[in-house]
Amino acid sequence: MIQVEAPGLLTTVQDLGRWGHQHLGLAPGGAMDRDAARIANLLVGNDPGAAMLEITLAGPRLVLESGGWIAWTGGPSTITLNDADLPGWRPVWAPSGSRLAWGGLHRGCRGYLAVGGGIDVPLILGSRSTDLRAGIGGWRGRPLQAGDRLPIGASRRPTEKPHAGACWPRWWVRHDAPPPDQPVTLHFIPGPDWQTLPDSAREALATGAFRVDRRCDRMGLRLSGPALPAPLGPERLSAGVTCGTLQLPPDGQPILLGVDHQTTGGYPVLGTTASITRSQLAQLRAGDAISFRPLPIAEAQALHRDRERQIGRLAVALEMAWSIADGTRPQHRPPDGAHARSS
Repeated sequence: MIQVEAPGLLTTVQDLGRWGHQHLGLAPGGAMDRDAARIANLLVGNDPGAAMLEITLAGPRLVLESGGWIAWTGGPSTITLNDADLPGWRPVWAPSGSRLAWGGLHRGCRGYLAVGGGIDVPLILGSRSTDLRAGIGGWRGRPLQAGDRLPIGASRRPTEKPHAGACWPRWWVRHDAPPPDQPVTLHFIPGPDWQTLPDSAREALATGAFRVDRRCDRMGLRLSGPALPAPLGPERLSAGVTCGTLQLPPDGQPILLGVDHQTTGGYPVLGTTASITRSQLAQLRAGDAISFRPLPIAEAQALHRDRERQIGRLAVALEMAWSIADGTRPQHRPPDGAHARSS
């Protein structure tokens, strides 16, 4: 079990989403940063779609009632395990009774904590993810609260103590942290209303003139910048939308939809961000400058296939890493103060 001493700003149970129910008004939801979530699960030997904790900006304080493997990915953050710095992007053995505590994320918006065996909450419509607006899934359909106790499933990795205290392997997964003070460029596939925008409006979107407004959450991110003119042509009928859809409401300030988006919308659609940039979208926070670059759909598909091959190769490499040493687990070393923080 995982005991919640303090919940943090917004901590929820998420997996890779509740697919196939948009006709019922339910968005897929799931982890905003799918790549970071999948990698966290792979690091501890879980299926990539196992349930984990998504942590937003300021993290919780947790107690692991039994020992197990954990992994932290996502935005760089200060995390301690029993008052020692916890490295990210690698599996970590946490002894029984371990206390985890988060500071704020240094950059980015979200992080992911996977535990061996996954968070064992009930499946609702094929998913364990929390849908905050529908009030279903996850832990009682809501963010975590102090006093919650989350069940953990059976781990695929050895659970005997590899060391008396916390320890981790000498290897880690390479990753790219969000660049500090740099506009985030999102590649997108132009939508039906892109070409009707004047050149000045398209240039504003391409040059980082917009920033993420403080009104942002998992449903969408409002952008603030120069007001864009409404696209020419007749009023649009409502149509399906998805994560990454870039809409233009009447006030001229674009909205970039997230994973908890509404299922249909009638605002003009300027485009949809390519799936390869979804991790960047997930890590945007209020005040971040953002720019958009059109990308042909064939190139976006090629980049997506390449990323999926990379994730597949990583899964194979991690299985091999776990077979090093005695054939059941990797070589480990206890914390000695020389490890860098997650970055």
